[in-house]
Amino acid sequence: MMNPQDTVEEIGRLKVVPVVAIDDAEAALPLADALAEGGLGVAEITFRTAAGAAVIKKIADQRPKMLVGAGTILTVENLRRAKDCGAVFGVAPGFNPRIAEEAIKLGFPFFPGVMTPTDIEAALALKLNVLKFFPAEAAGGLTMLKALGEPYKHMGVRFIPTGGVNIENFREYLGVETVLAVGGTWVARRPDIAAGQWDKIKANCRQIVGALEA
Repeated sequence: MMNPQDTVEEIGRLKVVPVVAIDDAEAALPLADALAEGGLGVAEITFRTAAGAAVIKKIADQRPKMLVGAGTILTVENLRRAKDCGAVFGVAPGFNPRIAEEAIKLGFPFFPGVMTPTDIEAALALKLNVLKFFPAEAAGGLTMLKALGEPYKHMGVRFIPTGGVNIENFREYLGVETVLAVGGTWVARRPDIAAGQWDKIKANCRQIVGALEA
């Protein structure tokens, strides 16, 4: 298993984290294969669906090269379950100090959601400096992100903006100095997964990789 710093560096190298809500664990491996073949070997599988934990376990067990994380971690129990299932990172929409403290205790890379300077300082107090900026577009987008980042840049704060990030604007977000990577549901949409549209998901990944290379 990767150490926490390697996990963060790999997310920074890949630059785009598909945020995935998946309803059927049988779709886990075809999804992982479509993402990897498209050039994005990472996924944040959210706990918004009952299948989330089973999907993480299946990918972690059978596609060990895939960087699989857990999203929508809202409780300490979610966090422990994510780690037990083989997730190598966790993400939350907001900042809950109890969850953050448990993640630190477990040595589990955890990226809480922040939207204000107060949120960032609460995370920094626990020595967490990779933070999900959410909901990115609704919270002021690039203008807000640039303004938020300036006072904390020297503290090593890095953001993963998510929420309204898409194929049209993701490169602008990646152009912000404090951005590590972006997250988005547009890469592998829930209806496309349900319909088994693996070629479409693969094409979305290739479009992203092509845009990054360009």
